[in-house]
Amino acid sequence: MMEYFTLFMGAVIVNNFVLTRFLGLCIFFGVSKSLNASIGMGMAVASILTVSSALAWVVYNFVLIPYDLVFLKIVVFVVLIACFVQFLEIAIKRFAPALYEMWGIYLVLIATNCVVLGVPLINASANYNFLKSVVNAFGSGTGFALAIILMASLREKLQYADVPKSLQGLGIAFILAGMLALSFLGFSGMIPL
Repeated sequence: MMEYFTLFMGAVIVNNFVLTRFLGLCIFFGVSKSLNASIGMGMAVASILTVSSALAWVVYNFVLIPYDLVFLKIVVFVVLIACFVQFLEIAIKRFAPALYEMWGIYLVLIATNCVVLGVPLINASANYNFLKSVVNAFGSGTGFALAIILMASLREKLQYADVPKSLQGLGIAFILAGMLALSFLGFSGMIPL
């Protein structure tokens, strides 16, 4: 049980995809202007990561490996993730139109987000079992949600600060992201890989 907890915490804090590996930055900077949108996007990315990694593990271990089609891993994972994101987009548009409007183009960008593809690829290359793949994916999604929520809360606080005109917008956002990355860098080495 401790092994799974360590894997989860490592994915959330030590190996955070946004703040230590710098993946998934397009959604990170685009959606983090609003705290409500960031919370929803964090939940969506975490759920997509978890379910798509579980599906990718099943396809990888029961189709690609037995039929010696491992070389198609990236193509199959991209198609699998794109189909799942399309299904989620249809469901959100139907049942939560306000959330669908709030996310806009960023919901479709989840399908091509490198984090969403990177986690199943890392799970496959690390030869994780099903439970480890799901725990790592959920931890990675939780880490993404943590990073984007922290960034959104800081950016909303900065709306009331006296930021120099030349740094307003993405300038101060990059500075904030760098400071967050430095703070997460302090956790490196705490959990060995």
